[in-house]
Amino acid sequence: MNFKIPFSGRAHAYTAEELETIVETAKSAAPLTQGRHRNEFEAAFKAYAGVEHCFAVCNAASALELTAQLCCFKPGDEVIIPSHTYTASAYPYLKKGAKIVWADIDPATRVVTADTLRACITPRTRAIVVVHLYGYGADMPAIMALAKENQLLVVEDVAQALGVEIEGQKAGSFGDFGVFSFHSHKNVSTLGEGGMLTVRDPARAAIVPMLRHNGHADYPEPRKDYWRPAMGNVDLPMLGEEILMPNNYCLGEVECALGVKLLQRIDASNAEKRARAIRCIDALAAHPELQFHRVTTTRHNYHLLVARIANSWRDGFIRRMAQEHGVQCVVQYYPLNRYPFYQKLGYGVANSPNVDDFFDNMVSFPFQHSLTEGELDYMVGAARTVLKKLAV
Repeated sequence: MNFKIPFSGRAHAYTAEELETIVETAKSAAPLTQGRHRNEFEAAFKAYAGVEHCFAVCNAASALELTAQLCCFKPGDEVIIPSHTYTASAYPYLKKGAKIVWADIDPATRVVTADTLRACITPRTRAIVVVHLYGYGADMPAIMALAKENQLLVVEDVAQALGVEIEGQKAGSFGDFGVFSFHSHKNVSTLGEGGMLTVRDPARAAIVPMLRHNGHADYPEPRKDYWRPAMGNVDLPMLGEEILMPNNYCLGEVECALGVKLLQRIDASNAEKRARAIRCIDALAAHPELQFHRVTTTRHNYHLLVARIANSWRDGFIRRMAQEHGVQCVVQYYPLNRYPFYQKLGYGVANSPNVDDFFDNMVSFPFQHSLTEGELDYMVGAARTVLKKLAV
């Protein structure tokens, strides 16, 4: 089906200056990975996010893989993860031997809270994954207090919430780890893929470069000849007595150079999306069947524009929007416990009634930054028309 307003796989366009940066870096960078642009991107990100240690990686999934390694799970250890999220938030922890306990979400904010997490804690709990889904920042002060009380590691999945602030502090700077995404769908994208990992503990941070890049490390002693015994050293990453096997999760120089430029406009982009979201939400306020999460502060960046639709109208609404108006609304984040992948591994049961209710009645509107004001007006008008028809 050809859509007048598709749910695009690309969130934004690039400015002329950003395109010039891409071309110039592709021409001049040597090497094309692990160079000065990576260092500049990490330095700019540390300053922006308010963190001490961060590492550019090829995507957010690889950053999550690194957090799973750095948690150093023991047999029987559990990790609490919301069942309403993307699969990459969960499977890295299974790969490193943890057992998943699915958490419910708050029905109003659509993210986990200290209360929904507390209900999942057992003596075997080792870590919590907090997903700032849809671009809304979860209540990290309360969650961090809960984690401290129970001596738990906290991973913030900030893939959709770059720039979000919680009580004046950036999302991703509260937990032991923060994971950011620059995927094609995100509010800023480094040519389709890219990610950033923040790490609080200096000891963990010290071995991330080795984990990221094939175990490469400095030689312990100065060398007289730069080529002896070899051009580069490879050593075994260790955290205390734990041996951690290395990976190759590097991000290229072109992407890093672009990332520096994109960081300069993320706040403006978020503000534009938030203002547009509020305008759309308010324009549909006469239709209470659509229940949005309305937030006017930097607590929400409106990466996505989602609503719960009442009266079991979800499928009829999406069908009419698509077939009668050419607007491609979608449904997102199938509860992970319903997927064959997790069912086959023994994680098919979740006590998450709020997740089930929201997913079974949710609609996600096209909301890429590149939509014009006219397209947004058309989408709102189409929604009004369809809702009136469904109410008859």
